[in-house]
Order: sequence, then C-alpha cells, then structure tokens
Amino acid sequence: MRITDLKTFIVGNPWKNWLFVKLVTDEGISGLGEATGGLETAPIDAQLNEISHFIIGEDPLNPTRLWQKIYKGTFLSTSVAMSAIEIACWDILGKHLGTPLWRLLGGKQRPRLRIYANGWYKGPRDPSFFAEAACKVKEMGYTALKFDPFGSAYRFLNREQEELSIQIIRAVRDAVGERVDILVEGHDRFSVSTAVHLAHRMEEFHPMWFETPVLSTDIVSTLQVARSVKVPIASGERFTRLSEILDLVSDRSVSIVQPETLNIGGISGAMKAAAIAESAEAFVALHQAQSPLNTAINAHIHASIPNFLIQECFDDFLEPWAFDLFEGVPRMRDGCVEPPDLPGIGVEFNETEAVKHPYGRTNFLRLFDDGWEARR
Repeated sequence: MRITDLKTFIVGNPWKNWLFVKLVTDEGISGLGEATGGLETAPIDAQLNEISHFIIGEDPLNPTRLWQKIYKGTFLSTSVAMSAIEIACWDILGKHLGTPLWRLLGGKQRPRLRIYANGWYKGPRDPSFFAEAACKVKEMGYTALKFDPFGSAYRFLNREQEELSIQIIRAVRDAVGERVDILVEGHDRFSVSTAVHLAHRMEEFHPMWFETPVLSTDIVSTLQVARSVKVPIASGERFTRLSEILDLVSDRSVSIVQPETLNIGGISGAMKAAAIAESAEAFVALHQAQSPLNTAINAHIHASIPNFLIQECFDDFLEPWAFDLFEGVPRMRDGCVEPPDLPGIGVEFNETEAVKHPYGRTNFLRLFDDGWEARR
C-alpha cells in the first residue's frame, strides 16, 4: 500500500477553526486525522502541505516509522501536523486489518469511559448563570464538569475579581451537590503565589483538580504549586516532548497528567506518555478541546491504558451542525462514552457538510479578553 495524496479540510467552528487531514492510498483506503491548533489554522494547513513530500509514496501501515521520518527530516521538530498524519496512518492500518484502533493498542482495559463536560458555560460571568447552567449539565447525565471562573485575569486577581471567582465556584458546587465532580481550569494564567492562594481558598469545594494554574511549560513552578496545596494539580496539555512528561511526574507531586494527543506525537506519543505517567503511579486524562473526531481518538487511547482517569468532552455544547460532519463519533450516555468498534478510528468525515462551514478569520478564543466565556 502507498500514500498517493494528502488533503486538508478547514471547518469554521466559531471559537476554533477545525483542521482535518485525509490520506488517500492506492488501494482505496483513506485515513482521517485532526490537526486543529489553538490559535493557528492557516500556518498548520501550510505545514501539512509542505511536509507531505515525506509521506507521499510511503506505506501508511507503519505510523510510527513515518512520524520518525518527518521528525528527523524536519531536524527533530514536533508539530500538530505530524500528529495528524500519524493518526491518519493508524486509521488506515485499522481499516486495512479490519479492526478498531483500541484493539491495535492492546485491547480494552475497560468498556466505558467516564467523561467530564466542558464548554457548557457560554454566558455572563455571573454565579447565578453558572449555577443554572451547571444544573442543566447534571440533568443531561454528566457526573463531572470543568469550568474557568477567572474571567480575563492574568497573573494576579484584584480582591473584587477574586471574590467573584470564588462565588462562581461555590455556586457550581452548591448547584450540583457533592456527588458531581467539579474541575477548576486555570488556563496557565497565574503566578505561583496567586495559584497557591486560590487553591487554598477552593479547598472547601473539594475540586477534583486545579488545572494548569501556572504556565504549563514552567514545570518548576507547577511542582512548586503542587507541593504547597492540598487540591490536586493537573497539567501537561502544552507538552510537545515526552521528556516533559517525565519531568512533571518524577517527584510524584503531580499525579494527573493531561497530554494533548495532537501535541505529544499523535497516538503513539500519547501511549508513550501514558506509560511514563504509569511509571510514576500517575493518572492520565488526555486534553481535548478540538472536534468530536478527537473525542473518538482519545476514547480509543483511554480505553487501552491502565491509568486512565477521566476524559474531556465539549461535544454536547458545540454548534448544532458539528455532528453532521461525522458518522460514528461516540456520544455521551450516563456520563460515559465508548470507543467505536468499527475498523480504525471508526469515524467517517462528511466533506459536503464541511464546505458549508468555511474558515473564519476571527474564529479564535481570546482567553484574556473580557467575555471570552461566551465563545462567540
């Protein structure tokens, strides 16, 4: 089998343009991958086309070898584009063998995966709004939900903004009760002292974790916070190299690791990251703020690793047409999802629907602007 073409598709999701990759082969089997970036779309699209010469004519049934070829060919660099290609190759491999991805990764450790809701708080930064929205999420069947109550804060919070943030956390906890987990998102925004202070204040609400309270790539600061507070600290979504996972978990202060599949080297990279975390008795909760396709990809990985904790999911809070783009993506049921059982990733992409939602130059989330929570 040989790869004959690489095609890209940009879909204009309002707060983050989605970017997809389709690899075409000479045997009629195609593979699907995702290359969605945070605040970049066109540069990644261009990069995909530029590095396609590394894989055209190659056998897609060797995903990790092709990733290594691009890695060495681009002078030991890593990228979302490389991960998308690697993922599409795994999709082709599964389809070629007639087996789902989770089986290729070693089989299921568990049949169902607990998920937490994100993206559900589209509205004013007001405790009563957060409480009402949280109740609706609970009624849908979710048993965990994540949110960022900190508005446009950067490094520090004044007294008024701090009190509002704590009121929002209290309102959500009161609304959902103690049996629903709440996860507080920091979005890399605080200094060490501010993060420690806030973690102490939120102890009474028993959050499942405080996520990325300081810059994720500042591992020294992350560990300093983790050693100073009782609330579990979660981090890792910005990591692009496995050595960063090792540095994060080595002293056992952080035991919740959140690699982003598209940053850490695709499916193979995520599996390696999970193994490194396992060596330190740490749990894995892969970061996922992309399309429902990546929900499916992460479900296959999570089902296959022994140290899975919980999976992130925006899907029920996306644009109404999001599920028209795909056939076969897993849907939430009773607070859980299941990885698809069809060959490969088990998801088909609707190219006709994709054309209806073109790239948007303003489709980016500005996390430090007032009102970003509305995701408009």
